[in-house]
Amino acid sequence: MSRVGKAPVYFEKSVQVTITPSNEVTVKGAKLSHTVKLRPEVKAKVEDGKIIIECLKPEAAGFWGLTRALVQNAVTGVTKGWTRELELNGVGYRAAVAGKKLEINVGYSHPVNLPIPDGLEVKVDKQTKIAVTGADRQKVGQFASVIRDVKPPEPYLAKGIKYADEVIRRKAGKAAGK
Repeated sequence: MSRVGKAPVYFEKSVQVTITPSNEVTVKGAKLSHTVKLRPEVKAKVEDGKIIIECLKPEAAGFWGLTRALVQNAVTGVTKGWTRELELNGVGYRAAVAGKKLEINVGYSHPVNLPIPDGLEVKVDKQTKIAVTGADRQKVGQFASVIRDVKPPEPYLAKGIKYADEVIRRKAGKAAGK
């Protein structure tokens, strides 16, 4: 049995939670809204400030914990939001937001333009720090991963785009001759 699924998801009074007959949980905050589609093996109900997830079949206990985590992420997303920060390391590496596009210069012969997905906000600070913010944790992480894949950090000089909390294991270069 899932230990994660047993715990209820608590939410504030400012958050509005509705469960549709088509087995979807919609969480609405002050500005943001997020919907989580539930599997048929799992059911949700709302009781005085908490969401309780129930497992209908014992063999679907894995979906029970997963569903509870997804609903918790939705509640956290509409109240606080999710943020992923990236850093550009390298001479001449810079980023800028132009309308609904993120323009990144990382040593290629051309700038890389990435369209910003709906529901996400991208801020660039000092041309080398990128912050991706949104209500959907999966979308925030996915877009941050797309940005990082433009130029992943290399292990010799640590040049490239890395997550702010990522530690790059450095390799030694060529050893000098004797």
